[in-house]
Amino acid sequence: AATGQASVTFVATDDCGNATDTTLYFTIEDTTPPAFLTEAEDLTVECDGAGNTAALQNWLDTHGGATADDVCGDFAWSNNYTAVSDDCGETGAVTVEFYATDECGNDSTASQTITIQDTTNPMLTIPADYTAECSDMHPLDEATATDNCGMVTIEEVADTTFSDCPGNYVVTRTFTATDECGNDST
Repeated sequence: AATGQASVTFVATDDCGNATDTTLYFTIEDTTPPAFLTEAEDLTVECDGAGNTAALQNWLDTHGGATADDVCGDFAWSNNYTAVSDDCGETGAVTVEFYATDECGNDSTASQTITIQDTTNPMLTIPADYTAECSDMHPLDEATATDNCGMVTIEEVADTTFSDCPGNYVVTRTFTATDECGNDST
């Protein structure tokens, strides 16, 4: 940093050659923290099922988008990130403080939040429609579902409609797949 101290000695001499001197000290100190040029920004990303580590690390590495400058020297970035909270599925949030600290220990702080959200419905695969004779076995295939952000539960509701002809009926099954964050597909 461009700080430090310099001494200057002043000598006063009269016409008879008598002299006296005094020494003064000129001190430059840095008490001003780095200034934010661009503030850090909150970030919201869609859950990728793998902890969003790439997006999170990029956000941390770029100080939440903040930029700073120090008029008296260099500065370093740091943050207090520990972990993302555990919300539904693999979602969560964390508020991080970013510090810009100059060589003299002055720092500026920005506090921002990264949120991992799940707004994507699960992928639901249902069995195909089919027609069978009344004497055939009626195996009912199950639906399957996947979700990129957590576990999925499948609920089935069956409704049977009988016709006027004995032994003829239609079974309509409605499947609903719901993920841990409440997103569903029907």
